[in-house]
Amino acid sequence: MIKVVLIGAGNVGFHLFQAIYKSEKAEVIQWFNRNKETIIPHSKDTSITDKLSELQSADIYLISVADTSIRDISIKLNAQDGIVAHTAGSVPVDVLKTHKNYGVFYPLQTFSKQKKIDFKQLPLCLEANNDSSYTSLELLAKTLNSPCCKIDSKQRKALHVAAVFVNNFTNHLYAIGEEICNEHNLPFSILEPLIAETASKVKTLSPKIAQTGPALRNDLITLENHLDILTQKKHQELYNLLTKSIQEKHG
Repeated sequence: MIKVVLIGAGNVGFHLFQAIYKSEKAEVIQWFNRNKETIIPHSKDTSITDKLSELQSADIYLISVADTSIRDISIKLNAQDGIVAHTAGSVPVDVLKTHKNYGVFYPLQTFSKQKKIDFKQLPLCLEANNDSSYTSLELLAKTLNSPCCKIDSKQRKALHVAAVFVNNFTNHLYAIGEEICNEHNLPFSILEPLIAETASKVKTLSPKIAQTGPALRNDLITLENHLDILTQKKHQELYNLLTKSIQEKHG
């Protein structure tokens, strides 16, 4: 049984706890969060604390906190021979180098506490300072039935940027689409099949090949009509910027 101390109870930490709790070969022996009130509902499932000095001895210490807090948390840990790993996408592994064994356990997914996550469909990006630590992190990933891959800090940073484009920026565009629908008394749900098909299409086609729309066709009449419909200047500016980007990419 892999003994895990989980540090942090944000969106990622919350889902990691849920996944490890269900595992038959790993367990969260202790959960730390600065705001203890957040994790009190789970006090029957594991030991909880808001004091780093009270952390128990574990095989793996998973730091799942804000990027800017990882170094400070790490320095205060007394992990001895345990592996200290953070779960961030854009923080290099050597931020943990004060420890004997350290690494990264980065789940490539968007997390919201209100939405369940299937870890069987969630890639875990792993990195470690030695082979033994990597093997242990890989074993933890396998206990969650998650696909895993070895990715170094430089690659992970680039992957995180790519993820921001395909997830965070895309979701922001969904929000704008919802605003436009609401403004014209249209249900946003009518766009859901289109959203699903767009996401599904890139599983079999390169996104460049899958591109469609008036910008690609250089349909000036439609482009102008769309700009007339947009009532907010910031939406018009974004529309023009994305149109130009598509046209430049496709010549």
